[in-house]
Amino acid sequence: MSDTESIARDARPGSSGPAPVVWFTGLSGAGKSTLASSVAARLRDLGLRVEELDGDRIRELLPGTGYTPMDRDAHIRRVGFLASLLAKHGVWVVVSLISPYRASRGFVRGLCPRFVEVHVSTPLEECERRDPKGLYARARSGQIRNFTGIDDPYEVPLAPEIAIDTRSVGVGEATLRIVRCIGSVAGQSLS
Repeated sequence: MSDTESIARDARPGSSGPAPVVWFTGLSGAGKSTLASSVAARLRDLGLRVEELDGDRIRELLPGTGYTPMDRDAHIRRVGFLASLLAKHGVWVVVSLISPYRASRGFVRGLCPRFVEVHVSTPLEECERRDPKGLYARARSGQIRNFTGIDDPYEVPLAPEIAIDTRSVGVGEATLRIVRCIGSVAGQSLS
């Protein structure tokens, strides 16, 4: 039996405790959404109930959410609370939010007993090079204010469960590593 099959067998809804909340954090363009979608798909392939909470999609539902530090903190706390409720009911939750502040992420960690912080540690220079939405260029020119990594800080996690730099680790390998890490947090014996 593979490691991931073992996770699926032992951690289905109804097992002891809440499901994991897998929290992808990193700069814009780091690869959070890509990795989160891949991990969620793998967990679904294992027969688990999975919900993805993506920062961009949630902001579409809550259009008044701003980008000041206070707005960002409130947004992260709302999403974290929602994730904790889903996990409490056996839904494995995969979240991808920039979530730049340690205190905000710490608050969510306190809500979620099986919290897996995935730091997508792709450096600023690479994220700017990629700039899939043209946001870094607009932030550098002053068109966007409070942009994480430019004029608003990104506080690097001090002790994430796992860190992935997408410059050197492909999506497939990163997915395997993250799924193994989730299994460990979920209390699974992985060989």
